[in-house]
Amino acid sequence: MITRLIVDRILDRVPVRAVYPDGTVRGGGGPDAPVLRIIRPGSMFERLAHNPKIGLGEAYMAGDWAAADGTDLGELLTPFAAQLTRLLPQWLLRFRRVVEERIPARQRNTVTGARDNISAHYDLSNALFAAFLDPGMTYSSALFDHDVPLSGQDLEEAQTRKVERILDQAGVGPGSHVLEIGIGWGTLAIAAAHRGAHVTGITLSTEQLQLARRRVDDAGLADQVDLRLQDYRAVTGSYDAIVSVEMVEAVGEEYWPDYFRTLDELLAPGGSIAIQAILMDHDRMCATRKSYGWIQKYIFPGGLIPSRTAIDEALARYTTLGVAGDHRFGPDYAETLRRWRRQFAANWPVVRAQGFDETFRRTWEYYLAYSEAGFASGYLDVGQLLLRRSDRRPGSGRTPDGRSG
Repeated sequence: MITRLIVDRILDRVPVRAVYPDGTVRGGGGPDAPVLRIIRPGSMFERLAHNPKIGLGEAYMAGDWAAADGTDLGELLTPFAAQLTRLLPQWLLRFRRVVEERIPARQRNTVTGARDNISAHYDLSNALFAAFLDPGMTYSSALFDHDVPLSGQDLEEAQTRKVERILDQAGVGPGSHVLEIGIGWGTLAIAAAHRGAHVTGITLSTEQLQLARRRVDDAGLADQVDLRLQDYRAVTGSYDAIVSVEMVEAVGEEYWPDYFRTLDELLAPGGSIAIQAILMDHDRMCATRKSYGWIQKYIFPGGLIPSRTAIDEALARYTTLGVAGDHRFGPDYAETLRRWRRQFAANWPVVRAQGFDETFRRTWEYYLAYSEAGFASGYLDVGQLLLRRSDRRPGSGRTPDGRSG
């Protein structure tokens, strides 16, 4: 089978070991390398042949392969992520468009579609997320202290450090009128209110909104925090600071102009915007942005990770905004995901009691490990970007690639 020949050739270029049911071992790793156990090769190869981009994850969901005992799934996937752009021969890449699926039209982030896409992930169950997140319920990268060993650091403290830094970046203080786009479970809104700010927060998740409002009430901050079920495109008003943590990834490329234009229109004179964004290399984003991936199919429908170049281009073309600060901490996301995955595994009985089955368990194990590998290998990054107004009009400057905006 040609698929097996291709897979074996890929395995031999990666520092792992793969063990087939008949005892055959492939891979470029030594005796201490991570071990991939192929359980049902026929089924796995069929899925890969049908759609290589989605098939590997589906094969894990089905139990066609697994990390061998003693091998961590994230450590197994990281070498593949590190060489992702070099694993397939160029002649094979020419046929990628033939087998790759296009992103379904139903996942477009129209006003209705965006609510459906967000609900598909964030409305699964608050108890599910509580089972693996820190007590503050923060579902984005933490920011660790790099002067202290990671093993001695608390995840909740690292999440608080992240929140406080982005509030500092946006200049949030007493009397600030703050807009938060994508409130999560209310942690940042509560932190901003504790600084004396008045916060308007929006979300498209009914489950998040319900719990976030309860947490605001319990903190005695209801008179300072107004949380709404609302699309960013429907927000009106003027805000001294706008904060949005890992929400731009859910906007979709088609709607980046609307998103950044809205930020520009809602920002008060002299105000600042701070966004935390997952980022990828621009060439990689351009090569994959039109194809349907495993994450979009099973985890984040309608999502697309931008590049810093894509953000700069959108800002130059549609707004008066520009990036005035960019703090990167990709390795911290790998550590955050590693801790989430361990907590998910440890608390699986709690998750299972919510009605989730074994396929769901493998799906989320793979999602967390797959994402961890992306950040651990440097394929993905995360940054806190400070946006401020410049003197130019939208479209009057030049984009980073030299084209006029």
